[in-house]
Amino acid sequence: MAIGLRSGNASVGKLPAITNSDTVATVTIFPFLPKRKKKQKNGLSKKTRALDPDTCAKSTVPIGFHDFSMYYFEKFRKRKVVKKTYDSDLARYKRYIRPKFGNIPIQTVLPLACQELVDEITEMKLGKTADEIFSLLNQTFKMAIKHGLIKNNPMDIVFHVQHERVHGAALTIEEERKLLQATAGTPYQLMFAIALYTGVRPYEYKSVKLVGNMIIAQNCKRKNAALGKIEWKRIPVSPMLAPYLNGSEIRFYIPEVVRDKFKSILPNHTLKDMRTTFYTRCKTCGVAPEALKEFMGHTGNGLERAYTDLPDEFLIAEAQKIKY
Repeated sequence: MAIGLRSGNASVGKLPAITNSDTVATVTIFPFLPKRKKKQKNGLSKKTRALDPDTCAKSTVPIGFHDFSMYYFEKFRKRKVVKKTYDSDLARYKRYIRPKFGNIPIQTVLPLACQELVDEITEMKLGKTADEIFSLLNQTFKMAIKHGLIKNNPMDIVFHVQHERVHGAALTIEEERKLLQATAGTPYQLMFAIALYTGVRPYEYKSVKLVGNMIIAQNCKRKNAALGKIEWKRIPVSPMLAPYLNGSEIRFYIPEVVRDKFKSILPNHTLKDMRTTFYTRCKTCGVAPEALKEFMGHTGNGLERAYTDLPDEFLIAEAQKIKY
């Protein structure tokens, strides 16, 4: 018997013949087929899904306090808050936090140093600023923990009592009249009338427009603004505002200029007090809560925003109640 080795149909060699047999046996060797790789879930290779978090952190995340803070601001905080809040936070960081810590390794920042900074600002009678600095440091260190740079948050043992916020005070009817009479014949009168009878925030002044019988303004407090989505609030022209429009073009000066003029007439009030005044007048005039939320730009929780779409007719009817 002769035995031949074959791969497929091609002979690859012969063994010596075996006597006393007419039988020829052929051994076929099949080509090697590599084992097919299993498809990974989500279309990601095993290597991609098994990245070492320690290696990634060391290669892409800065460890200096200032460098990491800028990384946090640019990569994360900018997406979370509206531009005005972002700019204010960055200004506070540069004025108070950076001079204190510089670019020392973030893992070397001690709770005592953080406590000293918060105390210094509090002693300067800057209660709201102390709150903001405490919060900003807390969030920065939490982000550092998430990136594996530190294990504990230094702010966890920093003592701080949040300052008592002083809410705005509504103008009296006499103060309201004084403000409008003192600015008669000037562009300020229309600006103050709109602020008094629509409740728009100072940093919303620049977006105010008259569309039909509606004052519209960009709602800068909505979180969607941080994502570049513009949300407009609608405030119908009320009987109190109508006499001041007269086809005049609506154009606001920057808030700082408006504030200086306002303070020169009512030194014991702030611009925000005109928003408080509008809310107070709406309540006393019996405006429906649903309409008042729309006017103020406070549209409730996510479910309420998703399923509430108040018609213009309803809002206009409620605005007609604002008359005193």
